[in-house]
Amino acid sequence: MPIAEKGYAHWDGTFIERRLPWWPIARLGVRLAFKRKFFKPVFTVSLLPAVIFLAGIYMSERIEDFQFMFRGRSGNRLLAVDAAYFKTYFTVEGTLFLMVMLMVLAGASLISDDLKFNSLQLYFSRPLRKRDYWLGKMGTLFFFLLIVTLVPGLLFILFKVIFAGSFRFLADFPWIPLSVVAYSLLAAFFFACYTLLLSSLSKNRRYVSILIFLVYILSDVVYGIFNGIFHEPAFCLLSLKCNLQQVGAFLFRAALPYDVPWVYSFLVLAAVCALSGFVLKRKVRGVEVIK
Repeated sequence: MPIAEKGYAHWDGTFIERRLPWWPIARLGVRLAFKRKFFKPVFTVSLLPAVIFLAGIYMSERIEDFQFMFRGRSGNRLLAVDAAYFKTYFTVEGTLFLMVMLMVLAGASLISDDLKFNSLQLYFSRPLRKRDYWLGKMGTLFFFLLIVTLVPGLLFILFKVIFAGSFRFLADFPWIPLSVVAYSLLAAFFFACYTLLLSSLSKNRRYVSILIFLVYILSDVVYGIFNGIFHEPAFCLLSLKCNLQQVGAFLFRAALPYDVPWVYSFLVLAAVCALSGFVLKRKVRGVEVIK
């Protein structure tokens, strides 16, 4: 009996052009992150520093009600809400560490799972460019990172003005809003590139999670070892945490924590982002749709 073989039938439909083709990818990544084990508790804990610093802003405007908690001028300096106060929140070790933990839980699987299950062919079988794919993955990470940085920073400014009942704070520190936005975007972009870089190196999500955590921690450990031996502040460039603190101090016009030009730290962070773009361009490959 002859077997009739049906060939390919050309599709005469039209593609629907979306203004934000990366948005469904980012939205799906956010939804999947909240389904991860331990993510919700870590996400909740990551908001606690913002609550504590917000309480500090309130106490600074009601210092007479909380004078019993502090003694002398040290208490007044501790509750002084200025550029250094904002810099402390954004660059303190606890905030940076919690951002890394969010990346471990929310970002480790973003590309590694796609490589594991060969999902890239499905992505690029649609009218989706590589740029849109990258933006979608970064959008997931930006969502969580900006909640920890940009949103609290703007709320600090808003509530400082409300609690004080005047705009004197903005008159004294007019650059603070720009510093908050600039550092939040810089930190979010760096951590997003850093996470996607490591996520693209393996198909094993657990291995990537460990890698994201260890590279950040070990970079600081290596700095501590070399600095302890040679007592040379330039070794701070080996630490991701120190580089973020250096750039943050510059943006908030505070004293640099290390005796190294801030631009060197910025170049180190930029080099990591450039390496991420190079690796992602080689690792993320799929079938391009030809209209």
